[in-house]
Amino acid sequence: MNKIIAAIAGIAVMGIATIASAQDMSAMMGKWKWQDFVVEMGPGGDFGMSAKVISGPANVGMEMMQSTMQMKGDAMVARVKHPANGEVYNAKISIMGPDSWKMDGCTDAGACASGVFTRIK
Repeated sequence: MNKIIAAIAGIAVMGIATIASAQDMSAMMGKWKWQDFVVEMGPGGDFGMSAKVISGPANVGMEMMQSTMQMKGDAMVARVKHPANGEVYNAKISIMGPDSWKMDGCTDAGACASGVFTRIK
């Protein structure tokens, strides 16, 4: 668990809490690569935004979003499943630019991970 969280994608994610968060979530739509995984972010799922593992060495088809994404300062926070092991992390998601975002977080047991997701064009 050295790097990760993803959407963990979230990423990423979410119900729309503010206009700013809606803009940030819209920037996260699409396909993202993290290590050997590809995650597809889009509207839907149980929490307003879906982050589904669509390819990788494990957990293909897994929904990563486990809570609604909320704005907190200049980042978004949510509970997100790790694509490799399925553990749930309390994640902070920061948009780095139009083609990348970073996720940092820890499980309730204290295991922490971090990762940068890059857009697949």
